[in-house]
Amino acid sequence: MKGPMKAFVYVTLKKTVLDAQGKTVTQALRGMGHAAIADVRQGKYFELTLAEGTDAAAARAEVEQIAAEVLSNPVIEDYRIELGE
Repeated sequence: MKGPMKAFVYVTLKKTVLDAQGKTVTQALRGMGHAAIADVRQGKYFELTLAEGTDAAAARAEVEQIAAEVLSNPVIEDYRIELGE
């Protein structure tokens, strides 16, 4: 039996925006001896559960609008959406 559809939204700073928190984590990891780590970029993750019976195309359109208008700041952030269970 299929469960409710879920939308996964990943929000990250645009590549042109300095990620101060990511730089701090990178330096901390290097200081702990993790020499293989070249860079860290941090972001946000949202998991939305959609109502039963929601059409996939309608869900994608609605989540796209939510991601663009509520979950991210389009001036400094990009986002990526995945639909699944």
